[in-house]
Formats: sequence, structure tokens, C-alpha cells
Amino acid sequence: MERKKVLQVAVVGGGEQDGEILSIAREVGSVIARLGAVVVCGGLGGVMEAVARGAKLHDGTTVGILPSYAHDESNPFIDITIPTGLGHARNILVASAGDVVVALPGSHGTRAEVSIALILGRSVFGIRAWGEIPGVQQLRNPSDLLKLLPNI
Repeated sequence: MERKKVLQVAVVGGGEQDGEILSIAREVGSVIARLGAVVVCGGLGGVMEAVARGAKLHDGTTVGILPSYAHDESNPFIDITIPTGLGHARNILVASAGDVVVALPGSHGTRAEVSIALILGRSVFGIRAWGEIPGVQQLRNPSDLLKLLPNI
């Protein structure tokens, strides 16, 4: 019996963001879940919590790849917790776990995830950030994902 692969979308962004970016992240999670894809993120707060929260509004599945060994450090909207004990090196796992990466504003860790995703040949879509990095495709808003993701 052939199994259809479920699209995995890694969402990266800062652990500390303002309300506007968190609102955008919730909408990104919502769009991903409505398309039947899985949200993969770093599992902590900020953009990671907001995207997972948005996915859960539509019964989406969420995966959090944590920097520590502690299962209980994930945000409350994560279904599957993967504690790595790798610290920042877990960014490689987040970037590689996505068939595609959606990048929101963040700092050095987010930039590393974007760079790793590009090195791995993943499509990277930036919303409000990362347009200066060659290879990152800029989107105006999360709803643009509705047209793009089904074609990945």
C-alpha cells in the first residue's frame, strides 16, 4: 500500500517578537494546518509558540525540535516533542526537517536556519524578513502560502 507523504513546513523566527509578528506567525500556522501540512519549529516561545498555536486552531499537527533534553520545555501547542540536547545545533534539524521553510523575523539562530535550508536546497519563503539573502523568496502575507505550498 502506497502512503502519501505529508508536507512538512519548518517555520523559523525569533523567540521574542512583537504582537504584529506573532499575529503573522499564528496566521502562518493556521494556513499550514488548513492545507493538511505539519508544522515543524523549534518548540519554544515567540514565533515558535505562535505558529503552533495557529496550527492547533485548525487541528494541525505540530512538531517541536528542542535545544535541550527536557521534554517539558516545549510550548503547550506542540504535539510531538523532540528533545535533542544539541543547543543551537538543533537549528540544522529544524531546517532539514521541513520540505520547505517559512522564515519570519529573528536573529542569528533564524539566519542560521535560513542559510542551512538554502544550502540543503529547500525553498525558503520570507515574510517581513530575510529578503536580502539571495534565494529567499519574499511573500507579502501568510495567505500567499495557500497558492505556493500545494505545489511543493
